Amino acid sequence: MILGISGSPRKDRITAHAVQHVLEHCEGQTRYISLFRKHINGCIACLGCTKDNICVVKDDFQEIADAMVEADAIVLGVPNYYDVPNGLSHCLLERCFCFRHQGAFLLKDKPFVVFSTGYSADEENSQVLNIVDHFILMNKAKRVSRFLVGGFSQCYTCKFGLTCKDGNIVKNSGFVDKITPDMLPPEFDNQPNAKVKCENAAHLLNDILRKDNS
Repeated sequence: MILGISGSPRKDRITAHAVQHVLEHCEGQTRYISLFRKHINGCIACLGCTKDNICVVKDDFQEIADAMVEADAIVLGVPNYYDVPNGLSHCLLERCFCFRHQGAFLLKDKPFVVFSTGYSADEENSQVLNIVDHFILMNKAKRVSRFLVGGFSQCYTCKFGLTCKDGNIVKNSGFVDKITPDMLPPEFDNQPNAKVKCENAAHLLNDILRKDNS
């Protein structure tokens, strides 16, 4: 089973669409989990997981943890907030501390596809991707693909974008009377390069899992 996780607090936006696009091009069974309305707190360092590698904190993490351990591969989409992973995604990564005690490393050798949604185009130096890469390294998993997907600034939907001199609407278009369609950032379906990256990542996972099962 290939597990796709959207780390966005939004239900059906660009991060979700990109994760789902990868899964649509994967072979075999897939499962999709969105962190939308999930209650996941950060690790509280209680060390309750050290005995059996199971987190003892009761919230929505356990369902996702079980799916991550069960999965043959994981696709993780992480929004860029202030050049770091958004809070929900970071809490998820922190809580995976429970997987790595007493030599267990429950994510060991598991292939990961990771991408970040945001305005940055600097894939090589993306702090978000580098943080997720470090998480993968610390869990002895394998990152097999990483890339960026264009985000959609909240300035276009916050209701104050037309008059906010610090926002992206004024930055990109100046002070205008209304937002026209040509001003909007592209939705995922209008990002051909991002779609190709998602499809290539899926094909790579398919090849890896075929070899593992041969």
